[in-house]
Amino acid sequence: MHERERHRIILSAIQEKPVVTVQDIAELTEASEATIRRDIAALHVQGKLRRVRGGAEAVHPPQLGNLAARPFKVSESINIDRKRAIARRAVELCEEGDSIIINGGTTTFQMVHFMSARRLQVMTNSFAIAEHLVKHSKCTVSVPGGAIYRDQSLILSPFDNDAIRNFYARRMFIGAQGVNALGIMEADALVIQSEQKLMRQAEELIVMVDSSKFERRSSLILCPLENVTTIITDDRITDEAAAMVDHAGIRLITVKPMASAEKEDSTSAA
Repeated sequence: MHERERHRIILSAIQEKPVVTVQDIAELTEASEATIRRDIAALHVQGKLRRVRGGAEAVHPPQLGNLAARPFKVSESINIDRKRAIARRAVELCEEGDSIIINGGTTTFQMVHFMSARRLQVMTNSFAIAEHLVKHSKCTVSVPGGAIYRDQSLILSPFDNDAIRNFYARRMFIGAQGVNALGIMEADALVIQSEQKLMRQAEELIVMVDSSKFERRSSLILCPLENVTTIITDDRITDEAAAMVDHAGIRLITVKPMASAEKEDSTSAA
């Protein structure tokens, strides 16, 4: 990853929580901790953040009340080749005219690049997904009522009387913070509340995660594994993780990361 991109991710990450550790940023960028320390030092000298022991903090700390979920811009470019391949396979599962739900997230967002010629009935709580599909597809798009959380590009509401209850889908596509034997993991209670409402409106639940998510835990459980119909991931999934999915009776689909030429073709098609 280029230095400029690492710096962008670091500056976005420190708006997510008061202090971000070197280890956290190294995981986000897939760079070495030594490289991240040099990046933090450079950004500290430029006055863009404050270097603290073991990490960095924002010059102007984020306001309270933000979602715990990672900002959309932070996650968007991480493992992008894998996310694109997973998303393309997810769209291939849809038949013309299907009603589907797409939950907000950077992996699910990649589905829009393969939906330009499709005619689907789509419910989504993602402002970014809804905006792209309205402009660049033939899909019918519905969104629930609620507040827009800019950093995560999500539309969320704590109330039950929104448009979700009037929409029924054949499949729901979601990402996740982590997948393990405990279930599908998420980081924010309000996000979980929204996702669980959407899940009740779909026949099948399809989880879209790159293989790194099988090694992560989060603070909250969205649902147990037995609620999941299918998991789509990349071919770096470990044998142990694949065995866990198989033991839970879940259909596992693995894909190879997209090459640069394929990404360019899909983007131009959108």
